[in-house]
Amino acid sequence: MKVQQNIGMLNALVRITAGLTVLSWSTAKLAEAPEKGCYLLTALLGAMKVGEGAVRYCPLTDLICEVTDAGEQSADTSLTDEFLPYNPS
Repeated sequence: MKVQQNIGMLNALVRITAGLTVLSWSTAKLAEAPEKGCYLLTALLGAMKVGEGAVRYCPLTDLICEVTDAGEQSADTSLTDEFLPYNPS
């Protein structure tokens, strides 16, 4: 698997900004109630968004692009002709 940048600069900046916002909010909430695990999970998700923006690579975007590319390559016109309704004229 070759890892290359797959998101643009503006997308990366938005991810970093949103990730830092979520990370700071969840860290503040985690300081108030350390027994709640949902704030820790939210902090991890925010940190993941910051990391995606910093390296400009999103694994989910890469997966979606691979699936759509594979679907386009496997589409064969002869297979689609078989499923068309019969037209006798």
